[in-house]
Amino acid sequence: MFSSLNLQKMKDSHGFITMLCYAVLIILTQNRALADFYSEAHEINSESEEWEMVQRKGMQFTVNGQPFYVNGFNTYWMMILAADNSTRGKVTQVFQQASAVGMTVGRTWAFNDGQWRALQKSPSVYDEEVFKALDFVVSEARKYKIRLILSLVNNWDAYGGKAQYVKWGNASGLNLTSDDDFFTNPTLRNFYQSHVRTVLNRVNTFTNITYKNDPTIFAWELMNEPRCPSDPSGDKLQSWIQEMAVFVKSLDAKHLVEIGLEGFYGPSAPARTRFNPNPYAAQVGTDFIRNNQALGIDFATVHVYPDSWISPAVSKAFLEFTSSWMQAHVEDAEMYLGMPVLFTEFGVSAHDPGFNTSFRDKMLNTVYKMTLNSTRKGGAGAGSLVWQVFPQGAEFMDDGYAVYLTRAHTASKIISLQSKRLAIFNSLCGWRCKWGCKKKNHTALDALLLHDEF
Repeated sequence: MFSSLNLQKMKDSHGFITMLCYAVLIILTQNRALADFYSEAHEINSESEEWEMVQRKGMQFTVNGQPFYVNGFNTYWMMILAADNSTRGKVTQVFQQASAVGMTVGRTWAFNDGQWRALQKSPSVYDEEVFKALDFVVSEARKYKIRLILSLVNNWDAYGGKAQYVKWGNASGLNLTSDDDFFTNPTLRNFYQSHVRTVLNRVNTFTNITYKNDPTIFAWELMNEPRCPSDPSGDKLQSWIQEMAVFVKSLDAKHLVEIGLEGFYGPSAPARTRFNPNPYAAQVGTDFIRNNQALGIDFATVHVYPDSWISPAVSKAFLEFTSSWMQAHVEDAEMYLGMPVLFTEFGVSAHDPGFNTSFRDKMLNTVYKMTLNSTRKGGAGAGSLVWQVFPQGAEFMDDGYAVYLTRAHTASKIISLQSKRLAIFNSLCGWRCKWGCKKKNHTALDALLLHDEF
């Protein structure tokens, strides 16, 4: 008599063997319809995959015991546009188009503090219509099988950020003189924790699922690009990270938590500061290795902006920096952190002197190949999220980095190929394959993953 567990094991084994046979067949026949196979494999994997929480096991993400390597995107403004019925359809288009090229994770803001269309109008006072807009974003993501990283506050003034919290503190009678008081003042810490509590305990009005129970949410991000330049030692920011990571986990032990760091090295690893893009990066109060060792942090994040950090003029140095920057962080995630590292923002702006779309394509390829080099070895490089995916008709929100998938044809093909590569890897390489198929099937995977259609 077969138990349901035995039956599932048989299904899993059969699926794995079937996928492997297809892979071997392609390599033997040099099948030029490789892209079709990739697509079919992705569909097979998607159909069998249950919608469960993403988990972390060692240096990899997993879903249902299978690896979950990420090809994703940023679109920060989705809640804001969803709050207006005339622009809500743009959110659906983002998910439709991202899903069409195989992207599986999106990153967006779960904050807008005291600004136009504010989610949080004042401490603990919310606009229900804007909250329903965030509900819509989460429900649409679920519909298109895209998971979300939700960021909870901004370091920068856009959408309120820590500066707005300081304004609220002063309005309540405090005498605060620095935006960095956000990290140390008990009242402001309480304001932030109240916002976290409200978001995590929110019941989605479209799905009736509480956010903290929704597997659509990939992870909580404590802050977008936190910096505390008033304290280059990093102690203030470290204390805030330690407190807030544990606080989030106390409310929601199911979801992953990350900080939102750009990846700058600080005082705890002076030998690594040579990888920073400039000397100032070591003085902004962040410390990649130390910060990510805080209790409650599940994976590391890194951003990649050579045009902002090195020089605005496009050059080959951008690609060289990107490769060394990514490699250094993968090594540190493996050697010191023992956790995945996700490159949660990267891009190049159309406003940069010398920009052209072919250079953007080179940037995409550089990031994707660096990620893939780690993936194929079972390393800590867990994926990347391009900044940022836009639908046509949202040009008024474009910061120069927008990738319009419906008209950037080569970029769309590059993104799609990366998605297909990762889908194949995720399908072929389960625990029985020991995360990277280092011994068995290594040659087959190399041919699949390193095949280049362009």
